[in-house]
Amino acid sequence: MGTIGVVIFFVAGLAIIIKGGDWFVESAVWLAKVTGIPNVLIGATIVSIATTLPELLVSAIATYQHFYDVAIGNVVGSMVCNMGLILGVTAIISPVEIQKISFTVKSTFMLITGGILYYLALNRIITPMEGNIFLGLFAVYILINILEFARRNKKRRKQKIIGVPIDKGNSTQYIGKFILGTVCITVGARLLVSNGVSLAQIIGIPEQVVSLTLIALGTSLPELTTAITSVIKKEQGISVGNIIGANVLNMVMVLGLSSKIASQGIVISYQNVMLGATIYNIPQTLYLDLPVTLILMLILTAGGFIIGKISRPIGFTIFGIYCIYLFILARLFL
Repeated sequence: MGTIGVVIFFVAGLAIIIKGGDWFVESAVWLAKVTGIPNVLIGATIVSIATTLPELLVSAIATYQHFYDVAIGNVVGSMVCNMGLILGVTAIISPVEIQKISFTVKSTFMLITGGILYYLALNRIITPMEGNIFLGLFAVYILINILEFARRNKKRRKQKIIGVPIDKGNSTQYIGKFILGTVCITVGARLLVSNGVSLAQIIGIPEQVVSLTLIALGTSLPELTTAITSVIKKEQGISVGNIIGANVLNMVMVLGLSSKIASQGIVISYQNVMLGATIYNIPQTLYLDLPVTLILMLILTAGGFIIGKISRPIGFTIFGIYCIYLFILARLFL
């Protein structure tokens, strides 16, 4: 298959996964509304899991095919994209109000999990046993959300929560979108991985760079759509909860499950990086990608705790870091 064919199938994979993600998220939110679950819990769990499904399938398929750079690059790139691009642009458009206690607990959990990821990655492999640690953290994160729901429900116990009436036509429509969304995300993920690797080989750049940028952006578009829509509708609980939840799930769910697929684990490879006239062989994930991710997490956590909202200055800061990060990648590999 020629270059044009690879590009066409790569773009097709992006389009299919975006539309599938849109249907899947829409049906997941409908289900949550029907059951009467509060917005903050919807954003942090159901919507986050739904919007993280593309990353899960892309990394799982990449791991199964032994494209470990794509698997880890997709996860880290998606987190950088979620914070720097999506939440950054969202905050620039409109400062995002947060519920300080809830935000602090979850963003701190995200930061701690990011630190654990960096520590476990120092030996350049995330083993299936270490994947169990992430899956354990996944259970802890879900428990945190359930306890928060219970606390909020206790405060509002005098208010009866009423779900959205379910009518047969409506149910059939959303169930159909759920099934079609799942199929589209699966097919799109396979196209994205295989043609993304081929595209990297054609361009002559590492597979990890393609996964950190194009593939990560493609799999993060459901989060972007959800974030902007939620701000327009003044549902900030869904917006911030979705971004933080998606980041946590990228680490604990996507990496946790993907590491179980590989027999030895997800290997972090060395990359040839040109600095000046000298070429260095370094593990880029440890020296560049994860440090940038942790810096963004720290700014969000500290900024939200101190200011009490994701303000425009914070938005400009994290978006600026994202742009600098892309510039560095371009300088190193293009």
